[in-house]
Amino acid sequence: MITYVGVTLLGLLALSIPVGVVLFLLGFGIDIFFSNFPLIRGLGNMVWSASNSATLIAIPFFVLLGEILVRSGVAERTYAALDRWVSWLPGGLVHANIATATMFSATSGSSVATAATVATVAMPQAEKLGYDPKLFSGAIAAGGTLGIMIPPSINLIVYGFLTQSSIPQLFLAGLIPGLALALMFMLITVIICVIRPDLGGMRRTFPFPQMMRALVDLVPIVLLFGLIVGSIYRGWATPTEAAAVGVAGAFLIAFVFGGVSWDMLTQSLTGTVKITSMIMLIVIGASFLNFTLASAGLGRELTTFMEGLGLSPLGFILVVVAMYIVLGFFIETLSLMVVTIPIIVPMVLVQGYDVIWFGILMIVLIEMALITPPVGLNLYVVQGARKSGSLNEVMLGAIPYCLTMLLMAFLLIAFPNIALFLPHALQ
Repeated sequence: MITYVGVTLLGLLALSIPVGVVLFLLGFGIDIFFSNFPLIRGLGNMVWSASNSATLIAIPFFVLLGEILVRSGVAERTYAALDRWVSWLPGGLVHANIATATMFSATSGSSVATAATVATVAMPQAEKLGYDPKLFSGAIAAGGTLGIMIPPSINLIVYGFLTQSSIPQLFLAGLIPGLALALMFMLITVIICVIRPDLGGMRRTFPFPQMMRALVDLVPIVLLFGLIVGSIYRGWATPTEAAAVGVAGAFLIAFVFGGVSWDMLTQSLTGTVKITSMIMLIVIGASFLNFTLASAGLGRELTTFMEGLGLSPLGFILVVVAMYIVLGFFIETLSLMVVTIPIIVPMVLVQGYDVIWFGILMIVLIEMALITPPVGLNLYVVQGARKSGSLNEVMLGAIPYCLTMLLMAFLLIAFPNIALFLPHALQ
């Protein structure tokens, strides 16, 4: 059955069928050929129970928050401000790409939205200032992945929902690895541009008074992040309530900067409906698939298989890492999460690992999938914003950052407290 599931899943995805539909079709096939129960009769109840959760209401709110910030022009102001603070480093404006992605990751909760935001704002600068297109676009694609690590993160919300673990604890656990990953991206950029200065383009410095004035455009994003995350950890709001407060804060920021209009609101709401519908179809389809897999005994098969390998806990987790890297080449990231969590997480817990820690490790591996071909969504988002050149350039530019993520995954395995320090300290 394991072979049937893997081959069928890849085959249906290769036909360009929407991922949510693929999950339902695969569930129907497993139900017909492997299950002893007529699960299709209970499909309506499964769909309702999978979507009837207050936790999931946070998803459209965080999507709308990001849409408002992007379409109101706040992204351009943030990018220009960070340009004045970090473009003196070797690599110049590449660091502004990473820094802007980091700041928007702290509000949008979506990697694709973050990558699209930064790419739209930054790409016109690349040709004007003579940057290497590979490194410049690769940094944007990689920086965008931080959207699912730095809280608030839609993927962490889905992980918490599926594993019944604490979302505030997951948000805390993702903060240090997310910020560390951003700094590692900047460090690898410096190393590359010191070795090959021609790749980094122009390094620019600005008068200190001008740098200080630019902080005005950064303060609203910092305050918004503090409002969302702070309200959760102070116990003033649940993640869902904090997301709603964040939308109100984003609207206020857009209003202050003069970015509110009927056209902006229409585009933001339309974009929110589209993205949320896609996410929910995947979540519901995955819930149905997971139920059919459990009823057909796939979990028992996998458990027996892994126990038969006789691996130590470390060996087991390295096999899981390798599995996610390989699957990340072929399966869209959110789908990869929701399909594998009910199967892999119980086995991880049996090995003695912490569910919060594994969630962060999984997110790092999922981030890698966003910038590895052929299904790396951020690669296509950045290429779409470029409007010239080949996709191969974006892929090549993302390689150093992909290796940096792999290093972070090994650091998390070697030093679990990178993720667990804040949850334990503030428990």
